[in-house]
Amino acid sequence: MKNSRRSFLATAAAAGVASQFPAWAETNPDGTPRLMLGPMVGAVTQTSVPIWMQLSGDYFDAVVEYTTDPVAGPWKRTPPQRARAEDNYTLVINVEGLQPDTVYHYRVLSNGKQDKYLRDRLPPQVRTAPAAPARFRVAFGSCARVQNDPEQPIWRAVAQYRPDLFFWLGDNIYGDSITPATLVSEYQRQRFVPSFQPVGRNVPQLSIWDDHDYGLDNYDRTNPIRREALAIFRQFWANPSSGLPDTPGVFFDYSYGGVDFLFLDDRYHRAPDADADTPDKEFLGKGQFEWLKQQLLASRAPFKLLSCGSGWSRFKGPGGDSWSAYQHERTRLFDFIRDKGITGVVLLSGDTHFPYVACAPWSERGGYDFYDLVSSALAQALAESADGIEARIAAMVPDRMIRSPLLGINNAGILDFDMTGKVPTLSFNVIDARGKLLYDPVTLRADELVNGVSSWRSKLGR
Repeated sequence: MKNSRRSFLATAAAAGVASQFPAWAETNPDGTPRLMLGPMVGAVTQTSVPIWMQLSGDYFDAVVEYTTDPVAGPWKRTPPQRARAEDNYTLVINVEGLQPDTVYHYRVLSNGKQDKYLRDRLPPQVRTAPAAPARFRVAFGSCARVQNDPEQPIWRAVAQYRPDLFFWLGDNIYGDSITPATLVSEYQRQRFVPSFQPVGRNVPQLSIWDDHDYGLDNYDRTNPIRREALAIFRQFWANPSSGLPDTPGVFFDYSYGGVDFLFLDDRYHRAPDADADTPDKEFLGKGQFEWLKQQLLASRAPFKLLSCGSGWSRFKGPGGDSWSAYQHERTRLFDFIRDKGITGVVLLSGDTHFPYVACAPWSERGGYDFYDLVSSALAQALAESADGIEARIAAMVPDRMIRSPLLGINNAGILDFDMTGKVPTLSFNVIDARGKLLYDPVTLRADELVNGVSSWRSKLGR
């Protein structure tokens, strides 16, 4: 009888009617409601916390319980929600009505019961965003290749530093395929990495993509599955938004603790790297470029951080897979920032498989210096050779190298903000998988990032 029921359930699922028999399915061992992946925290606000998860089906309700006191309670519950097959059974449950700058403990209930995969764990905890300018820490990185590094010890180092936010800057998986199901499978493999799971459950995660999670190596707007890749990206992240109604993409804005973060899509609208670098060559695309200009004009934050999967500097040289192959558009953006008197712009990127700090000295053009703070790779088999690095550094002039590349080291970037003083500051460093700080820190003051101030020489170090 047991086998016949399993056969019937399999037949019903294949026919797309299993969800019509929820009570019957729950009594079957193959239909046990449970959380397959997650929970993972998304982009918190002052009053809300999104919780991402992937469920075992669409025939049961999922609920998040939450409290500020896990011992005495009381525990409140979100309204029940169900996953959908068309979303690969992923779901984001938004916990709302919270207090700013407050730690909440939470747990997921599957069909009214504590989830089977989580019942022996202490409830994760997460802090909502502060309501005023604050001191806080952001960790970030790129290039997590589970095929080469399934253990990924870097996450234990990240956890030691207790960041308030974590930013994924692309190549978050190595899908390297134009088969959508392969992208889904690689996301699942990455979420299943045990060392990552405590970070994902307790630290808000925000993400953009680069080429390997968009499709194939160095892919651009010619990607035949770019719409499918975008849909899958949205399913596996709990960002506050993605793109605009008339401009698809993964780009979005986010504010936290007195800083404005602008996350960019470097693939969906991008012309091929090898195209001639004329004034018409597009990197962001017209719609996203206009959106970015409006966001910069509207921001009153002392720091505006622009995050991009591709490096901002000339380090990769003409035709390289970075902004170095799109100098007309980069110049147009940097000149816009100068001409409109927009202060406090700092750049973040990944991709290169080693960290460094570069600078575009726009102070020599009447503006101020744009620093590119780079962290890569989180988890990747790394080449040890330094061949060509010094030559590329020499050729990147007028851009300058502020901290030289560190080869053969898995790493994560650490940004410490202090927005509470008279002059807000941010400090950048990178850590290795043991948690060791690798550079002399690069500290930027808001009053250095204004037109007419040259600061890059004072930042040189090791």
